[in-house]
Amino acid sequence: MPEVIDNPSLRRFEMPVDGRVAFSEYQLSDGVLIVRHTEVPQELEGRGIGSRLARGVLDHARAQGWKVIARCPFVNAYMKRHPEYDDLRA
Repeated sequence: MPEVIDNPSLRRFEMPVDGRVAFSEYQLSDGVLIVRHTEVPQELEGRGIGSRLARGVLDHARAQGWKVIARCPFVNAYMKRHPEYDDLRA
């Protein structure tokens, strides 16, 4: 499975799959990662891509020591389903 890559020039995390790119847009300020929007191309839906992307974003935030504000409904729901990320909530 492809890895999640931080693309700071576009302020988004990306996961390329089958020639398409799923991504989560973010804003970073004072060690707080605000996840604004997540998009998975229609061709990739139903394959767990969004969940893998959310996990990659959250794992990256943890590795950097950042807190997270999930304004994106998808990432917010993912965090609610996975209490192992509760410590990241800002």
